[in-house]
Amino acid sequence: MYFIGITGGVGAGKSEVLRILNAREDTKVLLADEVAHLLMEKGQPCYQKILEAFPGEALLSEDGSFDRQQLAKIIFSDEKKRAIVNGIVHPAVKQYVVDAVEEERRKGELLFFFFEAALLIEEHYDAICDELWYIYTDEGIRRVRLKASRGYSDEKITQILASQKSDAQFRAVCKEEINNNGTTEELENKISDVLRRKIHE
Repeated sequence: MYFIGITGGVGAGKSEVLRILNAREDTKVLLADEVAHLLMEKGQPCYQKILEAFPGEALLSEDGSFDRQQLAKIIFSDEKKRAIVNGIVHPAVKQYVVDAVEEERRKGELLFFFFEAALLIEEHYDAICDELWYIYTDEGIRRVRLKASRGYSDEKITQILASQKSDAQFRAVCKEEINNNGTTEELENKISDVLRRKIHE
């Protein structure tokens, strides 16, 4: 079973790639955001640690779960607080993923296990993945997508793109590059071709 990390800039179409992969019976797809949300639920490993890190802060909804808007407001307005939350959540996510991969390898039913995270490279998933894939899309297409799907202004898009890794930085650590400038059908064919090659390597 290949354990593969998916990365790429905002608007590159990673969600579409993951949707295509998720439709395969021989493949499992896991998203860092979904794992983080799970681990922050009441009774889960990160829940109590975050509460203890911010005594006196109004972080919870009436049902005892985290008020995500309130939590986001706190951590995005203070770099130190964001670092504290990341220091709790990111290692827990990584351990969850490692355990999930080990479990699937033990079962022996899958050929591929894909994991997507915004900070895949920064969190050094290259050290635990078999390889990383870079989803590449031209900047012009990404700008059109971000305006259409998220309603971002040109200024905001420029700001986001400037804060992300360059194509060269992504390519330096990724074994495969999936070009997503074309149609969904073209994307499906490219992914199928790469996976077919992996099976026969």
